[in-house]
Amino acid sequence: MITALAGGVGAARFLTGLVRVVDPKSLSVIVNTGDDMELYGLHISPDLDIVAYTLAGIVDEGKGWGFKGDTFQFLESLRKFGCETWFNLGDRDLATHVYRTMRLKQGLTLSEVTVEICGALGLETTILPMTNDKFETHIVTNEGMMHFEEYMVKRGAKDVVLGVEFLGAATAQPADGVLNAIENAELVVVCPSNPVVSIGTILSVKGIRDALKRSNARKVAISPIIAGAPVKGPADKLLRGLGVEVSALGVAKLYADFLDTFIIDSVDIAEKARIEQLGIDVEVTNILMRSLEDKIRLAECIVER
Repeated sequence: MITALAGGVGAARFLTGLVRVVDPKSLSVIVNTGDDMELYGLHISPDLDIVAYTLAGIVDEGKGWGFKGDTFQFLESLRKFGCETWFNLGDRDLATHVYRTMRLKQGLTLSEVTVEICGALGLETTILPMTNDKFETHIVTNEGMMHFEEYMVKRGAKDVVLGVEFLGAATAQPADGVLNAIENAELVVVCPSNPVVSIGTILSVKGIRDALKRSNARKVAISPIIAGAPVKGPADKLLRGLGVEVSALGVAKLYADFLDTFIIDSVDIAEKARIEQLGIDVEVTNILMRSLEDKIRLAECIVER
């Protein structure tokens, strides 16, 4: 059994390769829900949907989110009423959020609704929200504190980051199946996701980091930083705002208490020795995923080593 910790586009792209190397039924993916929010009265789960849509082969690959070929007539109509439409909800995508909200109001947990959505999409991989409890990532900026999606999407990650707060982390419990997925795994993969607002959120949920420390699984992480910069997203601004070095080494330090192996890009080979001083094995390869072949090769590097 393989368990992955994931959030966002980078993780979804890696998982596309992983499910071509291993039996999708043997894979469980624990997904960040810190980006979840209520908008237009709907419960939006951005990372859960990115992972599900990508594995179902229906994602807009250019954007990395939403349905390919989707239309946006719903938003166009809302705009005429004077509503803010900064968060892009496609018409087909909207059905997912309506269904999720409806089922949550009927008393189901986010885990249970996610099972239903994944079943409707024909997925064999188990997708697990990190928690069923209310949990929101807020960014402290020079313009005040705001939800991560507002910082990222509405404001284009332009504000200076002064801190990050996980609202609900003090009381949030792991969702059903999360701890079992870690404890029963033979391999745990930390995907190349934002280490602060995708993986950091998962690790902040009570019991998850301790479960990783206890686990007898081989624990491998892929660096989301190449040559001192993220491939996509504002990880550099967030790390810098928290006083963490924007490098493969900086990320490795965040995972050092449970990690066995860290995969870094060939351009960062000079960091290998410093990361190894943390007690972590280092594998150096090409981790930039430009094609499906790249994704498969990276997955094979991790599974077969």
